[in-house]
Amino acid sequence: MRIALGVEYEGWQYAGFQRQTTLKTVQGELERALSIIADEPIQLQCAGRTDAGVNATGQVIHFDVTKERSDRGWVMGTNGHLPPDIAITFAKHVPDDFHARFSARARRYRYILQNSVNRPGILSKGVSIYQGEYNVDLMQQAAQYIIGEHDFSSFRASDDESLSSNRCVHFVQVSRIGKFIIFDIAANAFLMHMVRNIVGSLLLVGNGTKSVEWFCQMFDSKNRANAGPTAKPYGLYLVDVTYPNEFDLPKKDCIGPLWLP
Repeated sequence: MRIALGVEYEGWQYAGFQRQTTLKTVQGELERALSIIADEPIQLQCAGRTDAGVNATGQVIHFDVTKERSDRGWVMGTNGHLPPDIAITFAKHVPDDFHARFSARARRYRYILQNSVNRPGILSKGVSIYQGEYNVDLMQQAAQYIIGEHDFSSFRASDDESLSSNRCVHFVQVSRIGKFIIFDIAANAFLMHMVRNIVGSLLLVGNGTKSVEWFCQMFDSKNRANAGPTAKPYGLYLVDVTYPNEFDLPKKDCIGPLWLP
């Protein structure tokens, strides 16, 4: 049978989501815990392989298993064997044609920047700190240029292995809540470091180093060398994955960290 799970985690102590032989990863911890509850080896698939330091409140995984457990049993049992910075939020028996990655229609990420001089004492790895003045309106104006289906080579990591750099961005929203600047972006899929590279370029527009016109020309150049630096991983969250209604996965409010509406 096939089981889908919702997962949330803090990523700063892990070398990314994907299993690695010698490093601690989120996938490695999940497969270890699930194998205990299943009483058999478990290999899972995920909706999005987040990078080292990246968090998730809406990750989705699936795995195949022969042993029957209730949905509640998968949640409670697995959480009992996971470290405190990884948690299962839901479990659901799904049909065999469900795939956490390939059935997904959209992913949504949220990047949270604390715009202040002083670092926080709480959730120090839950945000990235950037000092100085940032014009949110200009960043929002520039961000609208990438909505739709485009070649995102300008925001593609050099070691990205995707066959195509074409992606379809559904929306981008840049807003400020007090000292926090929030970048909210949804797309059918993302290239490696794509969100952080977008944020890094938008920040150059926000602090006045570059113009909105530069951002548009840089994006059209399809050349990563012309774009801004990659933003820090801390503060990036995978907050939601959208699937067809036929799978009837539990709905999750896309709120990210608790202090945001």
